[in-house]
Amino acid sequence: MAILHNRISQAELKKLLYRETEQRTTISFYHYFTVADPKQFRDELYKALNELKVFGRIYIAHEGINAQISVPETNFEALKNYLNSIEPLNGIRLNIAVDDDGKSFWVLKIKVREKIVADGITDPNFSMAKKGNYVNAVQMNELLKDDNTVVIDMRNHYEYEVGHFEKAIEIPSDTFREQLPMAVQMMQDKKEQNIIMYCTGGIRCEKASAYMLHNGFKNVFHLQGGIINYVREAKENNLPGKFIGKNFVFDDRLGERITADVIAQCHQCGLPADTHTNCKNDGCHLLFIQCDTCATKYDGCCSTQCQTVYNLPAEEQKELRKGIDKGMMVFNKSKKRLRPRLDEMNKK
Repeated sequence: MAILHNRISQAELKKLLYRETEQRTTISFYHYFTVADPKQFRDELYKALNELKVFGRIYIAHEGINAQISVPETNFEALKNYLNSIEPLNGIRLNIAVDDDGKSFWVLKIKVREKIVADGITDPNFSMAKKGNYVNAVQMNELLKDDNTVVIDMRNHYEYEVGHFEKAIEIPSDTFREQLPMAVQMMQDKKEQNIIMYCTGGIRCEKASAYMLHNGFKNVFHLQGGIINYVREAKENNLPGKFIGKNFVFDDRLGERITADVIAQCHQCGLPADTHTNCKNDGCHLLFIQCDTCATKYDGCCSTQCQTVYNLPAEEQKELRKGIDKGMMVFNKSKKRLRPRLDEMNKK
């Protein structure tokens, strides 16, 4: 019987990744289509991708597939051929990372979920069959010239904070499921205007465009392939890039540099910075923006409290972590919640 999970520790797997000599390519892709048996599809995918030495994170649901992976360069064509052998995925667009060191993932995880992107939609009449029109980079730039065009960022605050399109409106909520009804509410007086929705790779804005149409909006577009594909197309067509700053990504890199602009600030000192990091204290792991100076000052921690814990002996740290509710320590996506949280911690 084939092994459909990893038997090596995460730490050892990461060490093995960094010992690899062949370059890897980081890729993301998604597709909304009906999956009759997600578990069976998951098992088939795992066996095939594991043979190709693919690492990454893939979600399977009845509504489709959502994947962020890396593959050795010599297996890239074999991966494409395998995906093309699956009828609904034949010809699927593969978004290749912009700023890639090939060290984005070190293990393959394929999970069955209720949905490939959690949306909170309970209306039985909602369907992905009717969605907004795709726009490519050329069309995006043309629409951005029109003052009547509304550009909506369907990503979380920490993504928007480090980089976004010119004129983009942030939907200031903690989750995609909260953003959908909020976007409808915020745009009620713009139902006749051109509305472009975008996200990292296209999966969220595609569903958001369908949701807007479902709620009576008329001229809804979504950026084909998201920011990743836009940057590639803009370069290929020698277009002026309208995305500024960094593109946050959900892998070990935590960001792709798109332009030299630094539009965010260090969450500790307030100076210009856009490098996301996780607090080094294993009892915290808060995701926040930290400049090089504060990284040195606080030993990569989010607060003096965490710095103190981080510098304790390992066994003592382990004892302190017992019973900690890490849910209180995770990154708050809402800008209004994040700053007071860090201020509070730095006072201790």
